[in-house]
Amino acid sequence: MEELVEQAVQDYYGEEIAWCYGCGRLNEKGHHFRTGWLTPEEKTVTYYQPKPEHTAIPGFVYGGLLASFVDCHSTGSASLALHYKNGHELGDGTEPPRFVTGSLHVDFLQPTPQNVILKAIGMVEEIHPKKWKVLTEVYAGDIPCAKGEVVAVIMPATFLKNK
Repeated sequence: MEELVEQAVQDYYGEEIAWCYGCGRLNEKGHHFRTGWLTPEEKTVTYYQPKPEHTAIPGFVYGGLLASFVDCHSTGSASLALHYKNGHELGDGTEPPRFVTGSLHVDFLQPTPQNVILKAIGMVEEIHPKKWKVLTEVYAGDIPCAKGEVVAVIMPATFLKNK
């Protein structure tokens, strides 16, 4: 049975910023990670089923996928948290803020089995009005496989003007 996030923050990003390989809904070849609330306004969650091409060695997922999973889950989590702090809910007609990665740190705890749905659980902490720290744990079923810390930074308005 595949786990689902009913309402994902990535579903509400504007079209000009919905192209990330990890979480962009408009990137046809991307992973399409989708982040939502696990427990309202406390913990976030993203699920993903690794594909055969995500193999490190037969039967196990390569670490780059896990790093991407932590990264996109964390920036989406920061977006959810700030959107909520600003008095909004997903689907209320207000576009959530978009975050980019300021720093990414991942610890790999043990090999990650290939044929199991991955689950990222995040906790978000504001450390500056423009920076949020997200602590993420990745599980394959009940097995803790990785943990990460991301400092997510609100995407500067000038970002889109410079493309």
